[in-house]
Amino acid sequence: MEPCVLVVDDDREIVHAIALLLEKEGYQVLKAYNGLEAVELAMGRSVQLILLDVMMPKLDGLSALMKIREKRNLPVIVLSAKSEDSDKILGLSMGADDYVAKPYNPQELVARVRSQLRRYTLLGDVHSEHREGEIVNGRLTYRPESMELLVDGEEVHLTATERKIVDLFLRNLGRVFPAEEIYRRVWEDEAAYATENTVMVHIRHIREKIELNPKEPEYVKVVWGIGYKMEKK
Repeated sequence: MEPCVLVVDDDREIVHAIALLLEKEGYQVLKAYNGLEAVELAMGRSVQLILLDVMMPKLDGLSALMKIREKRNLPVIVLSAKSEDSDKILGLSMGADDYVAKPYNPQELVARVRSQLRRYTLLGDVHSEHREGEIVNGRLTYRPESMELLVDGEEVHLTATERKIVDLFLRNLGRVFPAEEIYRRVWEDEAAYATENTVMVHIRHIREKIELNPKEPEYVKVVWGIGYKMEKK
């Protein structure tokens, strides 16, 4: 039986468009048009993920989210026309698992739905933290001994060089590494001509394998004028 997604927005055209998109991917879809309907439908055991708009009548999305969280711990992706960081932080701090700003990219929205459902079904609790001998950072799980990287519970194939870069980043979450230092540590050689380009190409390949949207990375970030870091989640 395919996962059931509850889509909530007071704009019926948006609900219809998202429903078509998800049904095309094989998901079952329930629809709601305000926060009260969302809370009522979310209590049904069939619902495994919610796409929830913020600005709605009767009960706004964030208030609905808090009520849903009292009873259920299923993944919730907040949809909002507001893209300011403060709104994103507020939504995530109130229990959302992910945040998508309107207008959204359809392929990215589907990727985020798939990602959250995979975590929910494979890992159980979407809010699970560290497991023995593993480094867990958001959607990423790293096993240092075997140098295996899992994204949403599924192993990602990395080249030997990519694996060394990922190992460096995940053992030093939040630390910024200049390209020259990455080159020196990973290639075990002194930085030479075109070092920065070499590192940049490998970073791009890593992003393509771990990021939902490689053009707007959540994990491997550039710190302009300094270097790269793995964002701590």
